[in-house]
Amino acid sequence: MTETTYTTRITAAGHSVTVTSHLLAVTAWSTRYFGPWWNATAPDRSSTAETTGPVVVADVAPTETSQLTAVVLDQPHGQILYAGSTLVHRCEADYTVTAAQPGLNLAYQYEPAGGRLRVVGAEDTSVAAAAARLARELLRGRLLADGWQILHASAAVKDGDTVLTLGGKGAGKTTTGLLLARAGWSLLANDRVFIRPDSDHGGLRVLPWPAASAIGLGLLDALGLYDDVRNRVIAGQQLHPTQHQRVTDALAEGSCAPLWNETGKELKPQFFPDQLTTWLGMPLATEGRAARVLFPRINPDTAPAVIGDGRELTAADFFTEGTEDRYPDVFGLLPARGDNGRARRDDLAHRLSGLPRHGVTLGHDTQLNTAFLTELVGSQL
Repeated sequence: MTETTYTTRITAAGHSVTVTSHLLAVTAWSTRYFGPWWNATAPDRSSTAETTGPVVVADVAPTETSQLTAVVLDQPHGQILYAGSTLVHRCEADYTVTAAQPGLNLAYQYEPAGGRLRVVGAEDTSVAAAAARLARELLRGRLLADGWQILHASAAVKDGDTVLTLGGKGAGKTTTGLLLARAGWSLLANDRVFIRPDSDHGGLRVLPWPAASAIGLGLLDALGLYDDVRNRVIAGQQLHPTQHQRVTDALAEGSCAPLWNETGKELKPQFFPDQLTTWLGMPLATEGRAARVLFPRINPDTAPAVIGDGRELTAADFFTEGTEDRYPDVFGLLPARGDNGRARRDDLAHRLSGLPRHGVTLGHDTQLNTAFLTELVGSQL
């Protein structure tokens, strides 16, 4: 008897990655994780359409997991922290990469010549999450090779026009994006976006970066969303499994005080992309065209206001392989960094600097902030 194979195809800007598995739970996770943002679809299993692009083949297979882990550990290998867990890895002469995370009972094998990445593990949730993560990395590599770049930015879209919000951690990127999304805009991203000059139509085209969305407990409360999220959690509905248990406990207890780990990083509820709509009532945008740039800062003691034209973009606004600290490119999925990388960033920064820009200060009054932002961007787009 032939096992059923399930498939999810993920497409962005003309590039595709396919996730296949003998477990529906694995491909359903990718369909949910990427959703409309990256056109994730489950093709009819009777379809004979040829699969294009790389393929992630993911299954629960404990024996194969042990075998691949032994392949790495029994020979000279490297070691690195990947997705918060130790990953051991080795590369063969033909550039095939075999890797394992013994602490998570996960193993991997990437064959670049055939564009096939195998993911195996001991249980379906960890396999599903790893498959989606690597599908995104594969597609990221295709987009970067095609001239796209990644900005540290939130983005909200209305009638195709996109407001990009830039700044460091705590500046107010997420707050600005979510406030606009709550006021009738569509959320494109709350942390990172893909962006590239549009050679066909001019301007700058913007795509989302699908990921679990981290929203602080205090911000949820300020947006009037905390109680509904808490009630869903108490009722047994699940947020993204990367969420720290302390956050889940705080929601159950009704606490919205900020939580911090031992390194000073804030612990936040982690939402699947689809939960931004189903739980928080925020529509998602699949792409847009850059129209305005905001540089916010949060000042609890002041009313929201414009504070100049904002700053010039810097290298810190761009997300590069050098700034990736959670998913280092162990498998060689990203394009080699060429000499023109900096020139491309400089060109993009110059183009963005030519858009209307505002430095803004936001207080802690959600209604005042929302009214200020919608008037500022709505009247000038």
